[in-house]
Amino acid sequence: MNTAVTTRTDLQAASLSSKTDKQQSQLASMAKLLGAENVLTSQADRYAYCRDRLPFALYKLRAQQLPATLPLAIAMPGTTEEVEQLIKFTRAEKICVIPFGAGSGVLGGTIPLVGELMIDLKRLNKMISINPIDSTATVQAGMNGWQFEEALRAQGFTAGHLPQSITMSTVGGWAACRGAGQASSRYGKIEDIVVGLKAVLPDGELLEVRPLSRRAVGPSIKDMLVGSEGVLGLITELTLRIWRLPEFSSAVVLAFPDIEHGFEACREIMQAELRPEVVRLYDLKESAQRTEGIPEFSVRPILCIMKFSGKKALAQVERELALEICARHDAVTADNAPYHHWEETRFHSYSTQWQTDGYFMDTVEITGNWSKLSDMYQAMHQGVHAIHPDIHFGAHWSHVYPEGACQYMTIRLPPMDQDQALTLHKKAWDTIESICLDMQGSIAHHHGAGLFRGPWMKRELNHGLDMIQILKDGLDPDNLMNPGKLGLRQPSGSTWKMDN
Repeated sequence: MNTAVTTRTDLQAASLSSKTDKQQSQLASMAKLLGAENVLTSQADRYAYCRDRLPFALYKLRAQQLPATLPLAIAMPGTTEEVEQLIKFTRAEKICVIPFGAGSGVLGGTIPLVGELMIDLKRLNKMISINPIDSTATVQAGMNGWQFEEALRAQGFTAGHLPQSITMSTVGGWAACRGAGQASSRYGKIEDIVVGLKAVLPDGELLEVRPLSRRAVGPSIKDMLVGSEGVLGLITELTLRIWRLPEFSSAVVLAFPDIEHGFEACREIMQAELRPEVVRLYDLKESAQRTEGIPEFSVRPILCIMKFSGKKALAQVERELALEICARHDAVTADNAPYHHWEETRFHSYSTQWQTDGYFMDTVEITGNWSKLSDMYQAMHQGVHAIHPDIHFGAHWSHVYPEGACQYMTIRLPPMDQDQALTLHKKAWDTIESICLDMQGSIAHHHGAGLFRGPWMKRELNHGLDMIQILKDGLDPDNLMNPGKLGLRQPSGSTWKMDN
């Protein structure tokens, strides 16, 4: 199971720690390089950067414990050239670093394990160009996701990448964690959208993958960086595909008799080469929360939301054909209120309020093929419910493809003793991830691996993890760049223990 053990768990004691003369000299050199205002060293700033949105880390802080360590400091370069100079300096000084976007990740991908230097990229926040001929946009990695989308919309375009975290994430973070937006069934995930990038490698040299439509010159270097979560390099610039804003859109709410009918309808829609912008199928628990008082759901209790967009004639035909498929699977249309509620709240996070109220809430997303998905869901549903009588388990499927779908689950324990809750929380994670692997699924669809999925990475990637470690050792022999993430070798001195 996942456990975190650290000798610096008391926040008050940690706040009294002082820096060595060598560290003070290093920070002075960085301040000279970037400007003193761009190197943050206060205790308050270091606390703010000691975690991302990993729920386990929040539970530790809630109990007055650090998730692992405080960072050494926070450096905020303003140009790619400054990033290059900073990485060359930290490599020479053997300082571990962590690239940081906006901290919206939920797997501990930016948690410092040995007092790393956080490299916050939010000053690299400019739209560089929009190319309507090639239908691409080039942007600095630190640009806020919603500001990026707004800049595109002002010119009549969209990135097609609309994650729930869009207002609190960066474009570079999307690529680093191999994320997905809520319209992925139509536009693809971020790896389908990124066509080029620039990244600073662990030796401080700049790698450029030129934005071209396709190439066949060896393995995809671009895809070695997309999803690497900063362990192989620090992305500073991206070129992404963009699309004209759809001229028409139409939403529909459907009521299915059970999950299996919903699965079959979604599978047939995607395999019929229809591409709805949004497909969201909810299990019984999550459907009930959204359909109270709507008569169609008293007989057919499973909720599905779909949205069709694009050229009006094409979108209308896609909608008509999709509804024919759904009707063959005993679905009926219902009032659009659940769609409107989702549209209004689609970028809101529900976790924070539950966590603030003392609950132990988390989300886990996996992906599986249609042939396994129903059995996988039932096994996870039963396995998690066996852990504690009052545990909440709900699921929906919001990224669907011809071969399968992402299953996004919410688990929630009521307020209880911290040690007991964390033991149950870890057991729930192990139950879900183990069942997923036993049934040939993948343990992550769009949240990435970070720190928390480390125990299952060997089973997930088998010899592929060894290949990544070899690449990491070749590029970063001192293990300085976001060490210990993706299930790779922990940094020297780390007290984080990952057991499974």
